[in-house]
Amino acid sequence: MLSNFIAFFLQINVEEKIKNAPDKGYEIGIVIGTYLPFILLAALAYFIYYKTKNRKDLED
Repeated sequence: MLSNFIAFFLQINVEEKIKNAPDKGYEIGIVIGTYLPFILLAALAYFIYYKTKNRKDLED
């Protein structure tokens, strides 16, 4: 549900910005700049989950 809510707002901004983009390079930059923060946050969350799951001191 939250992902649909976020995706709804991302689509509006991205589509509008791409429509007004002067060239293809700008469009690619918009897409990368829009989705990269979410990819990095997901990777960080997975890394933290993986590290905490495999801690040795949890077995005490």
